Amino acid sequence: MTSDQSGRFAGLDFGTTNSVAAVASGAVQQPRLVDLTGPQGVSEVFRSALCFWQDDSVPGGLAVEAGPTAIHEYLEDPSGSRFLQSFKSVAASATFESAPVFAKRYRFEELGRLFLTKLASHADGELQQLDRLVIGRPVHYAGARPDPALARQRYDAMFEGFAKEIHYVYEPLAAAFSFASRLSEPATLLVADFGGGTSDFSVVRVEEPGAAQRCVPLAHAGVGLAGDRFDQRIVDRLVLPALGKGGQYRSFDKLVDIPATYFTEFSDWSKLALMRNRKTLAELDRLRRSAVDSDAIGRMIAMIENELGFSLYDAVGHLKRNLSEKEHAQFHFSGAEVEITAEVTRAEFETWIADDVARMARAVDEALAAASLNEREIDRVFLTGGTSLVPAVRAIFSARFGAAKIMSGGELTSIAHGLALVAQQDDVSAWTA
Repeated sequence: MTSDQSGRFAGLDFGTTNSVAAVASGAVQQPRLVDLTGPQGVSEVFRSALCFWQDDSVPGGLAVEAGPTAIHEYLEDPSGSRFLQSFKSVAASATFESAPVFAKRYRFEELGRLFLTKLASHADGELQQLDRLVIGRPVHYAGARPDPALARQRYDAMFEGFAKEIHYVYEPLAAAFSFASRLSEPATLLVADFGGGTSDFSVVRVEEPGAAQRCVPLAHAGVGLAGDRFDQRIVDRLVLPALGKGGQYRSFDKLVDIPATYFTEFSDWSKLALMRNRKTLAELDRLRRSAVDSDAIGRMIAMIENELGFSLYDAVGHLKRNLSEKEHAQFHFSGAEVEITAEVTRAEFETWIADDVARMARAVDEALAAASLNEREIDRVFLTGGTSLVPAVRAIFSARFGAAKIMSGGELTSIAHGLALVAQQDDVSAWTA
């Protein structure tokens, strides 16, 4: 199919934290963002989360919702539900096999398909009978040893049947398409997309309006960390010490450090909810009985059993957003007899994330080197994604390219808009990943 035919085209930014869709009817209609319904009304941004709860009135006895409705259902009964978020982070992980949800286990592609089905059900028919669907993918997947081939296999199974044609495009390249629609002259762009799980960079040459191929990709680079890693740093500094991190337990006649694995998983949004399983809770209970500070491990167990991951995520996100606007802010979390209040300065937070920001900066170097360009040869820098609002992240670019070159806007929606623009092209193969 070519885009000069009448057709229904869509772009989907399936994000670690949020997902956004855009649609167009025909090849020349400007794509529009899809309104997605939820308990508080409609929104173009849909939280990438699932909530399961037991309900004998539905087939299989297990009900599920996604997005804002998932959050609503979770808040109705936190301890009686299972709330999963940031599950995109495990797409390329060979160590992830399935997630335990009550008595069932779900593979990544099954979670993804449930999420897509529910997202489409909140789109008032906008995402049905699609001729072409273009999906964003990171340049570099999240995780210690990401397997891109495995992620592609899982994505293929997840999206099968959602459109006549399915294509994948790097997320920052899609953002370049969106930004290029604002430009009336040629330019060389560096696009930086900072999401929840990954930070990705594309160097793109934008030709004159009306050119046969307006956006020409020159190079890509990425690193598998972003906003969720910043969240981990906050949890590590402010929360985990109250849950036993740095403590010891008695093993025979010795004192042994408590394994770091439990704390690493607790601070990872994609893994925290999965800790609520019989094996892990039994291990933690044994650890609690032998720990020097048994109450601290008891607090961790209580937070896991009471499904307080979302509440903690909300508190961390509130702090992070405030520190993007102010020089200091208060962190506050309360639940399951855990009460944590702390004043945090932006300077402190920036020391916590300094190594992560340095890795992002090195990935920018890789993108420029791969394109054989230097900073002076970049005309515009377009920043997108929620984490691009963090001052320390923006400083990477203002220091190197100058504030006058930095452009932003549509931080949560530009990728979906750009993906739909790609979907309208006669031949999308020039941009597929």
